[in-house]
Order: sequence, then structure tokens, then C-alpha cells
Amino acid sequence: MAILDPLTLERVARLICDIDGPYERNGWQLERFLQRVRWPGDPQYDGSPRVPWLTELLLAGADDAAALDRLLCRICDPLEYDGGIEAAEPIAQELNRLLAPERLTVTYVGGRPVLGQLDQTGEAPMYGPPPDLHERVRRLTSDSPAVDVLMARADEASICQNNGAYALAIIGIGSFVEGLLHVVVTDRDEEVRERGIPGYNGRRTPADRAGLKLLLDFAHQQKWVQTDAKDFMEKVRDYRNFVHPRHQIEYGLVPDIDTVRMCWAPVHALLNDLESAP
Repeated sequence: MAILDPLTLERVARLICDIDGPYERNGWQLERFLQRVRWPGDPQYDGSPRVPWLTELLLAGADDAAALDRLLCRICDPLEYDGGIEAAEPIAQELNRLLAPERLTVTYVGGRPVLGQLDQTGEAPMYGPPPDLHERVRRLTSDSPAVDVLMARADEASICQNNGAYALAIIGIGSFVEGLLHVVVTDRDEEVRERGIPGYNGRRTPADRAGLKLLLDFAHQQKWVQTDAKDFMEKVRDYRNFVHPRHQIEYGLVPDIDTVRMCWAPVHALLNDLESAP
């Protein structure tokens, strides 16, 4: 994602503050909003006019594509509002009006907001790997060899996507997600490392034998992944099983570029959730 124009960032700051609007955020509310998106530096509101203060903050972090991705999505996240999706959708429409000149748009994928680029017509969102993926994965784990392997999988999925090998791209995306969840789950939970992941029959499955579904379910139980992101990722898990030709034949799907973009979209939501979880 290219660095946004300063005027776009100022307009986004006005939308977040919503002065005299139904969702106006006071200084302490802005602080908590920024904490929820893990904005760098843990900013503290200094009592100055809110829009200029927030604009300056956004300008200072404008080159952090991952932080900006999380912030733009959180503005219209149903979790942010008591009214849920009905309250969030009008805000998403206004945000997209502000982002249109930047050829960006936020859409809902499985109920979660995901940032994408607009196609040449300016109408349809296009999805690929999340921005600054290497740095974001590196921040989620200190296991450098694992980061290298995960990034290789993501890069290979992109190569397949760009060269028309759509089924292999989907398989690569699913493989990347399974590896990422395995690393995050084992890093964050000592009991999982020592005893395995609680299974569906009351027994524990060794972490190195856990499949994508079990990893997703466990991450969801720990509140590291929201329900909507988990549910839509289940579809990616189904497509990942196209590694077995018989599964694809039974499913009756011939993947195309739109299928691959659809599979990247929940990866954005999943990554945002993992980064925002305590």
C-alpha cells in the first residue's frame, strides 16, 4: 500500500474523531481506539484539538502500512460499535469515499473489514498478500527459520497466482496460514508446547500433528481470532484440500483469479486479529 496523501489522512482523522457526530470520540476514547489497533508508540492524548493531534499522529506513522491497514479496518469494524454491522456499514461507505482517490476500499469478508486495492475500473476490490507481510510475521514470532519458511510459502503462492496456477496458489495460501497459526499458537501457549492442543475427544494432539482446523479452533477459543475471520478461513481450509485432486473433483470447482483473491482476503482479517490480540 502506497503512503496515503496528507489530505486523505486528515479526512480519515476527522472521520475517526466524528466531532459533534453520533460516534464522536473524546481524547481518552481516541487513546483506546489507537490501543485497539496497536498503533506504534502507544500515543497519549495531550489535550490539544483532537483532529490536528490525530492527523499529526497518522502522518508520523504513514509509512507503517500494517498499522494503517489495521486502523482503516477498525474504523468500520462492527466490533467497534454497539449497533454492530448496521452502524458500521454507513461508516465504511464514508471511509471508502475518502479512500477512492487512493484506489483503496474496505469491504466485508465474512463479516470482517478487509482493505483492498480497486481494480482498473475502480469498482471491484483486489486482494493479494497483506502489506508488509514479512515484517508483520516477524513481529508475531522470534523463530527466524520459521519466518523464512512462511514467507517462502507466501511468495510461492503469489508466484502461482501471477502465473495462472490458481489451485496451487490456494494450496500455498492454506499452507502459509496453517504454518503461521502453528508458530503463533506454540509461541504463545506453553502448555500447548508441552502437552499438545486439546482435541475434540478430550485428548490432546501434539502441536506438530495439529491440522489447520484444530489450530483455528484453538486460536478462536483463546480469542486470538474473531469468529467471522475463523468462519471464512474455514472455506480457505476446504480449498487448501485441493492438494488432493479427488477433493477438487468432488467439490466441482475450477479456481480462477477471483477465487485466489477471495482466499487472500480472510488472511488479512486473520493477521489483523492475531496482531490485535493481547
